[in-house]
Amino acid sequence: MESERGGAVCWNPVVVWCTKCEQQDPRYSPYTLVRITEAEMRAYHRLVGSCIRLEYMAKKDEIMQQEVRPLMAVEIIEQLHRQFAILSGGRGEDGAPIITFPEFSGFKHIPDEDFLNVMTYLTSIPSVEAASIGFVVVIDRRRDKWSSVKASLTRIAVAFPGNLQLIFILRPSRFIQRTFTDIGIKYYQNEFKTKVPIIMVNSVSDLHGYIDKSQLTRELGGTLEYRHGQWVNHRTAIENFALTLKTTAQMLQTFGACLATTELPRSMLSTEDLLMSHTRQRDKLQDELKLLGKQGTTLLSCVQEPATKYPNSKLNLNQFENVTTMERLLVQLDETEKAFSQFWSEHHLKLNQCLQLQHFEHDFCK
Repeated sequence: MESERGGAVCWNPVVVWCTKCEQQDPRYSPYTLVRITEAEMRAYHRLVGSCIRLEYMAKKDEIMQQEVRPLMAVEIIEQLHRQFAILSGGRGEDGAPIITFPEFSGFKHIPDEDFLNVMTYLTSIPSVEAASIGFVVVIDRRRDKWSSVKASLTRIAVAFPGNLQLIFILRPSRFIQRTFTDIGIKYYQNEFKTKVPIIMVNSVSDLHGYIDKSQLTRELGGTLEYRHGQWVNHRTAIENFALTLKTTAQMLQTFGACLATTELPRSMLSTEDLLMSHTRQRDKLQDELKLLGKQGTTLLSCVQEPATKYPNSKLNLNQFENVTTMERLLVQLDETEKAFSQFWSEHHLKLNQCLQLQHFEHDFCK
């Protein structure tokens, strides 16, 4: 029974019954003040810390280096599949990321919004350190006309969202178009509204004098392995996985806060109901964590496949960064799962002890 002694409140978990009417005393609610052990509080703070770290790592601005809400691959997947621009994973001599504009006959018909979205997405993927060096752009227009070269340069100068360092252009191969290009570059340089150096090269061999072959795709005479469809699939899968992790981390924090602030019931029935309710919720979240672990491991294996399937093959920088991202997320997921299990053990122990005490007092009162 509760009583006030010198301002302090004493707590009795047994339901208080009126001696006259033999009904529960209405002055006492079925719950009382929150009771949390020191061990449970420590486990709760550990869980919160793990969830915050998991949520931070899973944020899109951790995987993609943007301060504002960035685009996700799934939002522009049709534009990405058109492959009018790619981030192959190649780097310049100073580590500058290379964005390639492959031969694309319908380039001038690409809507401005689609072009900007793809450029914004591609330039957001490299790390802040790499992006700060500046991007190297390679424009392949060997089978095209001067008008296409001009349109490409104008568009890049106006709508390229990153820091441009250098632009390489593979000249149109036909003599007349090559002549127009040479003349056009001289007379339209100011029109492009960019101070970025533009280097015209006649062939991929000339391009290799500036960029190592190992950093260029096969289409540019290089040795860099790049499969665009696979790249899009991996980016989409990793981003979806990260988004799910973020949501799960938020759910764990909400559930943890609910458990940590739950008032201890005063009746055996209420305690049993509460224990069963919390256990059901815990089992659901635990299953979700296990499933995420399996999905993440499978996805990591897919990203690592080029290196594991072909021993002589090396991961390009894009693939390596994807592997690093997945490994980092899985490590934090495992830490969060352990923290959640520890917190649940302490909370479950507290409720069980409360229930045992209520059983003892009930039997004692008999």
